[in-house]
Amino acid sequence: MQITSEFLERAIEQLAKLPGTGRKSAQRIAIHLLKQNDDYAFKLAQAIVDLKEKVTRCSICGNVSDSDPCKICDNPRRDPSAICVVEEFNDVYIIEKSNEFRGRYHVLGGVISPMDNIGPDKLRIQELLKRVGEDDQINEIILALNPDAEGEATSYYINKLLKQYEVKVTRIAYGIPMGTELEFIDEATLSRAFASRNSFD
Repeated sequence: MQITSEFLERAIEQLAKLPGTGRKSAQRIAIHLLKQNDDYAFKLAQAIVDLKEKVTRCSICGNVSDSDPCKICDNPRRDPSAICVVEEFNDVYIIEKSNEFRGRYHVLGGVISPMDNIGPDKLRIQELLKRVGEDDQINEIILALNPDAEGEATSYYINKLLKQYEVKVTRIAYGIPMGTELEFIDEATLSRAFASRNSFD
């Protein structure tokens, strides 16, 4: 096949590197962009440049932000007594959409994973311990890590380290999604649902 445009080919190659995007999807996106007016294309390009140049990490919680500290850490209306620990910054967006949590966050930047050569020293665990040790307003740490092997191991590790502080450590409950029939639930999820059961009010 003879390539008619090196620039188009280069755009396809870069777009194909995006998660969940194969070469065919990348080709469709590149051609779509090519058909758009200049204003659209330049705004998209500028948004990508701004994403890399202007988005920073909050020095307190590790969340992505346009400012340091981030708007959540800097918001006096947020509950300073509760810290929700999550793996990545996108978990903050998910929890915020629920409108259930009004405290603050701590982003670890991953989980302990020996297979991927990620130990506790590569995560923001020491920063969490420092926050708890220096801020006497904090009385609850909520572990909201994924319920897989790595998430569980990381939760147990953090819980062990937090025992030296006068702080309550809790974890979000895992169970059966609303609207799902029991026959379609796997054994691990069902087991966790029973373990996390609470009183019927």
